[in-house]
Amino acid sequence: MECLFSDFRSKKHKKILVFSSLIRTFASDKSIETCHLERIMINRELIRTKIVQLTYAYYQNGNKNIDSAEKELLFSLSKAYDLYNYLLSLIVGITHESRRHLEVAQSRAQREGAAMPSQKFAYNRFAMQLEENRMLNEFMETQKKDWKDQPEFLKKIYTQIADSQIYKDYMESTDDSYAADRELWRKLYRTLIENNSNLDALLEEQSLYWNDDKEIVDTFVVKTIKRFDEKNKANQELLPEYDSEEDREFARKLFRASIMNADEYQHYMSEASRNWDFSRLAYMDIVIMQIAIAEMLNFPSIPVNVTINEFVEIAKLYSTPQSGGYINGMLDAIARHLISTGKMLKHMEKR
Repeated sequence: MECLFSDFRSKKHKKILVFSSLIRTFASDKSIETCHLERIMINRELIRTKIVQLTYAYYQNGNKNIDSAEKELLFSLSKAYDLYNYLLSLIVGITHESRRHLEVAQSRAQREGAAMPSQKFAYNRFAMQLEENRMLNEFMETQKKDWKDQPEFLKKIYTQIADSQIYKDYMESTDDSYAADRELWRKLYRTLIENNSNLDALLEEQSLYWNDDKEIVDTFVVKTIKRFDEKNKANQELLPEYDSEEDREFARKLFRASIMNADEYQHYMSEASRNWDFSRLAYMDIVIMQIAIAEMLNFPSIPVNVTINEFVEIAKLYSTPQSGGYINGMLDAIARHLISTGKMLKHMEKR
């Protein structure tokens, strides 16, 4: 099927193109082959997004190898766990930076006979609990990356925090509870870490995957902060690998079905596009719909409207401004055709 490529300019789309070159080098990268998917928090939103990226890259790669592509998919998913831990450890890194500033301020106060500075932020009880967390420390011991290697960034972000109204309100507050300490870091993360261009640039330099994953991983980090309980001390559990073992199989099965049944799924698209100008459809849109059809046909427990809504949202991020509405209409028509012909045993509300 011939399809015209749209000239996308979005940052995320350009990154997808780079996945093609990653796949070309994948088979020779033994470090990827030995990657262990331990303790990664992966949800289906992230899985669907990664499958769109890797399926698009698979078709851009001249030497198609589905086994290598599947390994690349699982490896790219595992990188989300690296980022999750790295961002949690950033809180610890900032805390260490604050103690360095505190020591300087204490020395100056001693010399000048002034009042000693507050230790409230430097010894925030939530940050100290995270600093001692067994799971985080075990993971970070296996990594080559450490925030100690980014002193300029830590200094810059600590200064941003110290200048923020959130910090000032916290330091002036008489609420000396663990809950207040934890809430401070939730607010700081949402305000100064989630949307931080310097951090985004740093992450993009360190891993191709990280900048694209950060938006989803941020939600994991915030969820973790909210779940922390002082009584758990160093044994507080971080988020697990997958929501369930089913999700690991979901990733493999959806990816393989999307590629191995591509001709059949694209035939359904062609039939449903008679009222649309299918020849001008962006290639990314075809990839997205191909995966959506695979999900509808191969996962009976997932409602049709859930599948359509999820892939429409992905289209809004990764394709053209018009793609969301187009894909919504196409997938609705395809799903109704599959149900009416007995190819799919699911229910949809009448129009």
